[in-house]
Amino acid sequence: MNKEIYLVRGTSTESYRDFGSRIVNMAGRLVSNLRPDALKLTITEKAPPGISIIPFRKSKIAAVSIYKSNLLPVEELIQAEGFYGAYRVTEALPVAYRKSWKDGEPTPGACLLTLFSKKKSIDYKTFIHRWHNGHTPLSLRIHPLWNYVRSVVSESMIEDSARFDGIVEEQVQQASDLLNPFRFFGNPLIIIPRMIRVYADTKSFIDYAGMETYFAAEYHIKS
Repeated sequence: MNKEIYLVRGTSTESYRDFGSRIVNMAGRLVSNLRPDALKLTITEKAPPGISIIPFRKSKIAAVSIYKSNLLPVEELIQAEGFYGAYRVTEALPVAYRKSWKDGEPTPGACLLTLFSKKKSIDYKTFIHRWHNGHTPLSLRIHPLWNYVRSVVSESMIEDSARFDGIVEEQVQQASDLLNPFRFFGNPLIIIPRMIRVYADTKSFIDYAGMETYFAAEYHIKS
């Protein structure tokens, strides 16, 4: 089954509510018209906290994940206002929740959506090795994650898509697990060494200056 991720940005004049309505309505039309195997949204629903140890972007964005058998690009998403990129990806779930809520309902908790490219000074094989065999297990040991969706970009489907090599969605069961540093990194005795270790590990394989992180919510429109 083919997985594609489409990124759409909100406009400067849209509220978070209006942006969410636009994307959800579009997703509903796609489910009806395309009949994909599955469709999921990861979307910014509100502004991130003003102060946070995670460098959240303040702009609005949606990552629309579509699972389908054909390889045809989804024109409605490509033509959408704020289109940012379309990617064919390879997905892995190092840890996965068991979905017990209905389609259309928000996934419990909160999501950290991260878009990134490899560090320019390393080759692609090293990038994948450090990401999959180093950073992923480190994240699972340190952070209270109950779902980790790792999408490796195999190709950009549209020439003018923003350049990214990886798209990661990390879910926690409560928003405080992500926003409270002592819940996300650990108690006061270990938090500083852990933060330093995660920061150094991230910078070893990711173009840190170009990385984009968002405080988001997840919706399975069709599971």
